[in-house]
Amino acid sequence: MRTYTMLVKVEEADLDELQHVNNIKYVEWIQKVSKDHWLQVAKQNALHDFIWVVREHRITYYSGAKRDDELRIQTGIIHSKGSISTRKVSMRNNKTDQLVVSSETDWCLLNAKTMKPTRIPASIENLFAVP
Repeated sequence: MRTYTMLVKVEEADLDELQHVNNIKYVEWIQKVSKDHWLQVAKQNALHDFIWVVREHRITYYSGAKRDDELRIQTGIIHSKGSISTRKVSMRNNKTDQLVVSSETDWCLLNAKTMKPTRIPASIENLFAVP
């Protein structure tokens, strides 16, 4: 699995009333790291011809991140079949390496013109495979 990593520093606006990162913020980061990975590896014609949409999120929370924590968010594709790719995301405290959140998200590939699901071509699967 070829992975992509980004770092995020937790800010005041990311917190809920318990002073931990709000669950919605974790979902935003899951989607951001996934999109950034796609934009990093995709060729221009793929960006024009295809769109990824979320089918299902499965998220497990292990500990709460707090203000000023730096999170290392890593993602990669673990499985693809038909029009669905399953992407794993892990969020770790960058200082302690403690796992904060892990998720698996099923993403469905759509034809950008018809907006209908389309089988993932080998050219796209190969973008995420280990070289």
